[in-house]
Amino acid sequence: MGPDSAGGVWALVPADLGKLSGRAKRINITLPERALTELDTCAKSLGETRSGFLLRAALEFIARHRAA
Repeated sequence: MGPDSAGGVWALVPADLGKLSGRAKRINITLPERALTELDTCAKSLGETRSGFLLRAALEFIARHRAA
């Protein structure tokens, strides 16, 4: 490890790349302005893009409800 990663931790996490493979497709959705502001604020605080945040949230929601 170099000095930039001193004190860091390496981790391997499982990822289902099948859910993320394939071509991206542009979509158009309508949201209330306040909800969009909240979404953008949260995504930014997590270091994510709006699209990445929405994708992750949707996949987590689907996984939770499939398991139920």
